[in-house]
Amino acid sequence: MVPFGLTAREQEVLRLVAAGRGNREIAAELFISPRTASVHVSNILAKLGVASRGEATAAAHRLHLSGPS
Repeated sequence: MVPFGLTAREQEVLRLVAAGRGNREIAAELFISPRTASVHVSNILAKLGVASRGEATAAAHRLHLSGPS
């Protein structure tokens, strides 16, 4: 089961958000543009129904998605 309908890529991005990475760092690690990383983060926030990266991080911890990728 996929939590909150997150795609595999969104789950990867959420793990990096939970690790404190910014969009540029996420982009570099996943070989995508910073703009694409930003879109992924926005989609994650919407799907989780949260307003901030901090709230998304808390959700990632609850969903056990914040461990090593």
